[in-house]
Amino acid sequence: MKKIRQELVLITGMSGSGKSVALHALEDAGYLCVDNLPPELLRSFVQLEQKRKEKRIAIAMDVRSAASLPLLPQELDLVRQKDVDVRMLFLDASTDTLVQRYSETRRRHPLSRNDALSVDSDIERNLIESIELERQLLVDLRDKAHIIDTSHLRSAKLQSYVKSLISAPAAKLTLMFESFAFKRGIPMHADFVFDMRMLPNPHYENELRDLSGRDRPVMDWLQQHATVQRMADDIERFLRDWLPSLNQDHRSYVTVAIGCTGGQHRSVYMVEQLAQRFQTDWVTLSRHREQADRA
Repeated sequence: MKKIRQELVLITGMSGSGKSVALHALEDAGYLCVDNLPPELLRSFVQLEQKRKEKRIAIAMDVRSAASLPLLPQELDLVRQKDVDVRMLFLDASTDTLVQRYSETRRRHPLSRNDALSVDSDIERNLIESIELERQLLVDLRDKAHIIDTSHLRSAKLQSYVKSLISAPAAKLTLMFESFAFKRGIPMHADFVFDMRMLPNPHYENELRDLSGRDRPVMDWLQQHATVQRMADDIERFLRDWLPSLNQDHRSYVTVAIGCTGGQHRSVYMVEQLAQRFQTDWVTLSRHREQADRA
């Protein structure tokens, strides 16, 4: 009789980055969710839920368990040996965004000094120092996880993003193509970044300016240019060379970020084209950051 594999989604990341929102999304999707489980209890908890025939569990861990976080990579390796498919999501955000969120909620950072002064400038300096210390403590976990930059994501968009990620089969590498605007910054969670700004720009065609790279007139216009086709071919060739190695390295997700100036025409078109080219070989998702953030 074939043994049923259990699925574990581990959510970690920066304090204030939206881990609770992500955990709620997984709870809505039918996962058994536990917040702030100490790493040293991971194996015993997983074994208990296996006995209870729980197929999908999600656990949030963060810097509140700082003393035992170094144990986590080894614990995860041992869990994987027990017929468990493990996926790690690391939620991150820029320091400015985290400072703003803490200021709005008046919460204390878990690493804040107890002797913080009441002067606003001292409180903010202490908060920034705590955030940077947290980044250092979590750097090893960040390197092993799929990173979600929540700096520009509202809660509803983060929930839908997490649900789309976990809807892909757990045992297969998932390839995420994401378009973005360079003027709003490069996604910090990208594994590969490709620049489309040297390609012909539909923005300067009056009839195309208000459309996007998913609209047929823009697609037809870009397909007329040999440089656009050559760029798509070059990116495809590069990814086909290296994706098998990433898959062998037990990566759950690979994010390919495609950028242009405004994130509306060239990058959106290229993401759609590449997603079509790879969808028969890999689990493939596509996301358009600037389009989603305006929705």
